[in-house]
Amino acid sequence: MKRIFNCALLCFLMVFSTETAFCQTQKFREIHKVKKKETIFGIARQYGLTIQELIEANPEMNTPGYELKKDSYIAIPYPKSQTSHAETAAAPVSTPAQSKTVTTKSRGKGDPIRLGVMLPLHNANGDGRRMVEYYRGVLMACDSLKKQGISVDVHAWNTPDNEDISPILRQKAARQCDLIIGPLYSKQMAQLSEFVTENDIRLVIPFSINAPQLQTNRNIFQIYQSTNTVNEAVIEQFMKRFANYHPVFIDCNDSTSTKGSFTFALRRRLDAKGIEYGLTNLKSSEANFARAFSKTMPNIVILNTSRSPELNVAMAKLNGMTATYSGLKITLLGYTEWLMYTKQQLENFYKYSAYIPSTFYYTPLTSNTLRFQQKYRSHFRQDMMQSLPRFAITGFDHAMFFLQGFSRFGNNFTGAPGLLVYDPIQTPLKFERVGNGGLRNNTMVFVHYLPEHRMEIINF
Repeated sequence: MKRIFNCALLCFLMVFSTETAFCQTQKFREIHKVKKKETIFGIARQYGLTIQELIEANPEMNTPGYELKKDSYIAIPYPKSQTSHAETAAAPVSTPAQSKTVTTKSRGKGDPIRLGVMLPLHNANGDGRRMVEYYRGVLMACDSLKKQGISVDVHAWNTPDNEDISPILRQKAARQCDLIIGPLYSKQMAQLSEFVTENDIRLVIPFSINAPQLQTNRNIFQIYQSTNTVNEAVIEQFMKRFANYHPVFIDCNDSTSTKGSFTFALRRRLDAKGIEYGLTNLKSSEANFARAFSKTMPNIVILNTSRSPELNVAMAKLNGMTATYSGLKITLLGYTEWLMYTKQQLENFYKYSAYIPSTFYYTPLTSNTLRFQQKYRSHFRQDMMQSLPRFAITGFDHAMFFLQGFSRFGNNFTGAPGLLVYDPIQTPLKFERVGNGGLRNNTMVFVHYLPEHRMEIINF
């Protein structure tokens, strides 16, 4: 029997009703989907287990009133009398020498891909809860890949903010990974970077952290770009796409805004090109507000905040002005945060042909998204968190992309455009080499709302 899942406390993820951290030694043989009329006794007998062994692997069975329900998932442990590959792989070993020699691992065709996950997987704070949801998406991807004939052997370690990851990196299971997803915290980056170099492992950094090692370590993939990288990409597109527009900057009087770096850099580019633009303020009178706009050219409006309250005021000002000056042509350039306000602002986004730059796009209405949400609810008995991006979908997209890539190309996988045919639900990915170092995702899109009440995704 192929070992598809070999992950730490998967049953904890499904129930997620305790703040107990992941066990880093107990491993499971596989995950069993409960069929109609099955019993705990029957399942235990099917896998050669005692009832107590099955219950110990699934602590929720000790909950008063627990019922084994059709289509739920339970972890199947190795019998205690059997020394499993998983238990051997997870056993602590002595600290490796501080050598730069690369360890060469052999992996035969058809062997499982050995995936390590080193993220805060706990219920202590928001970081942990978000990463548990992300990890659930990774596991769902592994389940989907099983149907494609791609086996994945997963080892997960809880690495909270204050965690010393040295004991984890001494484990044989960690050294044998082909891919590792993590870390979430910059303080763990230097040690993990050195570790993947020594052991010839590919490291996927899933979220934005300070990782200067990307400049020199060819084993690293970094998915999220810095704010400066995103700003530069959007400004380049702005200069090309809106060359024949009259820019209008609206000061929203938000002292907490972080968007000043973008609007300042964009204004400097316009000044350097000798392009005139209008300046106005949300507190300006209607007449003064309108003076910043061109009556002969299409206008492109840029706010210096992404907050919802100021956006509401800006929309009211624009709607009042266009009712007075019916010939005005106005387009909006927004921010990724505006995707959270789509439900409230959808008609305005359509009306003003809004362009919203982002590294992802979540829509709840596509068939792929609906299917994923239904599967998530079925597997884990709850809905995903209301966040952008959706973390479970992010984990699913990341795992599908990298595991398929590694299955096909091994360590030669670079994530370059055209290598894979994978249609992401939310998170498009394409990578470029950073000098002689690692690979950085450079995906950017405009989510464009068109006046005819439809949307398009523009990749750039």
